[in-house]
Amino acid sequence: MILLKNQEDLLLMRKAGSITAGALNTAMELVKPGETLINIDKAVKKYIEKCGAKPSFLGYGGFPASACISVNDEVIHGIPSDRQLQEGDIVKVDVGAFYKGFHGDAARTFFCGNVSDEAKRLEEITRLSFWEGIKYADSRYRIGDISNAVQQFVEKAGYSVVRQYVGHGVGKNLHEEPEVPNFGRAGKGPRIYEGMTLAIEPMVNEGTYEVDVLDNDWTVVTHDGKLSAHYENTVAIGPNGAEILTSTD
Repeated sequence: MILLKNQEDLLLMRKAGSITAGALNTAMELVKPGETLINIDKAVKKYIEKCGAKPSFLGYGGFPASACISVNDEVIHGIPSDRQLQEGDIVKVDVGAFYKGFHGDAARTFFCGNVSDEAKRLEEITRLSFWEGIKYADSRYRIGDISNAVQQFVEKAGYSVVRQYVGHGVGKNLHEEPEVPNFGRAGKGPRIYEGMTLAIEPMVNEGTYEVDVLDNDWTVVTHDGKLSAHYENTVAIGPNGAEILTSTD
């Protein structure tokens, strides 16, 4: 069942989204050569708790950290460790904040020092594909219109969208209906209604869309070892389209 939010709900979701965005900015400042993933995770947790919220991911399904931090060919669900970042790494940080009963959920791809032109273009296409999709996050359309717009933009640029993992509704639960794939047919899927809150999150691979899961049963990597990028925001559907609740600008 798709859960629609009222204005009181949205006030709390805006706050959860703002805390989530602040946590991402905290992580971004620490992405530099020599920094460890576990230190970034600790800083994210400290920031979220300082804001009066709880990390949405910590303990979720047994996940052992407050942030998913995925490097290079890791797509999503990277577990923070004492791994040190290296010059040229691309670092995907995915965080959530639970505030007074509601979740925010967002992700960004950050650059560690100087990265390759190929990595820069992959991140740019991933980020821009979100903005292509959000054009259809409107009560005139269906979920498949968002999905199709993301897929078409990514594939025309020569990349592929991950198919095993998708965006989702978000609110009182971190994952709610409907699923929001990054691929699909325009005009298909659930109708979009005012009051829906969605986590739209293109996951884009440099090579094949096929992925594997590491032995830790969490971390998803590209099947061919090529780079992957991730960009996600929580959005609310309003009378004039989508409102981004996790803006980091």
